[in-house]
Amino acid sequence: MSAPTPAIITPAELERTVRSFAPRTDLWRPQVRFTRPDRWYRRLERNADFEVWLLTWLPGQGTEIHDHGGSSGAFGVVQGTLTERVFPPAGPVVRQVDVGGVRPFGPHYVHEVTNGDGGPAVSIHAYAPALTTQSYYRLDADGGLVLSRMEPVTA
Repeated sequence: MSAPTPAIITPAELERTVRSFAPRTDLWRPQVRFTRPDRWYRRLERNADFEVWLLTWLPGQGTEIHDHGGSSGAFGVVQGTLTERVFPPAGPVVRQVDVGGVRPFGPHYVHEVTNGDGGPAVSIHAYAPALTTQSYYRLDADGGLVLSRMEPVTA
């Protein structure tokens, strides 16, 4: 007998997952921590189909340009404002994500997220399947993406 195959979770379902965690302040609010120099994160839940993370961001903190190792995902802002820069083939697109905003995405999504606002920010992220690796990129002289490194994801 083989192991059960995990369900395929769509970006829309991950968006609903993030929206279902956002009002559960009793679950995530006591775990909020703000740290320097890097942002802080903690896994809130992991099961066979998906995982949910809590991330905090002080002003000026952000990610490098990265993907999610083939996982789909969604992130939503529950405090503050984040700026997302997405890197589709046609060129970068910048979006502001305010409280209540959720950005779902598929498995080949490359972006960076920063807190350029004046106050702390908190976000909830869901991924399916659970993250195992992330790839990091840099921009070349022509604005194209170049793979810099791949790293395993650990909790």
